[in-house]
Amino acid sequence: MWLADRTDTALVVSMHVESWRAAYRGILPDAYLDRELEAERAAYWHVRMAELLADAGRLLIAEHAGAPVGFVCMIKPDETGSVLVDNLHVLPGHRGLGTGTAMLAEAARWARTHGARALHLSVLEGNAAAIGFYESCGWRRTAREADRLGGIDIHALRYELMLD
Repeated sequence: MWLADRTDTALVVSMHVESWRAAYRGILPDAYLDRELEAERAAYWHVRMAELLADAGRLLIAEHAGAPVGFVCMIKPDETGSVLVDNLHVLPGHRGLGTGTAMLAEAARWARTHGARALHLSVLEGNAAAIGFYESCGWRRTAREADRLGGIDIHALRYELMLD
């Protein structure tokens, strides 16, 4: 894994878009995934990278055989002592090989070094693969929140993992 910087922004956008298109097809509108997602994610990562460079957190890029295959973004502990795993994505052809587990372990390690007591994240309710993955790693669902994405109403599930 390597620590991402501003020069990795386009790579992160590309991986994020590819991951969402695979994971959210049938959950979010095709028009959004095919025509709007890339510009929206580019705008998001432009802002988020600036925040990360101002010491808000850390973004790591995972690699396999020298090629980038995923990323994880962590935001420093909030007032409750929990680190937000803002995004964790593994490219479709590399899922199930331990990359996500390794990135979560690194997120937990980083969180502990920043005095965190827990990690938290949100996952779309219809993303059964991600929900199964987090639950298999010991995360527990703590909330269900209404939101809007891709022009439709959705529900996001909040998951938390207590750190030892």
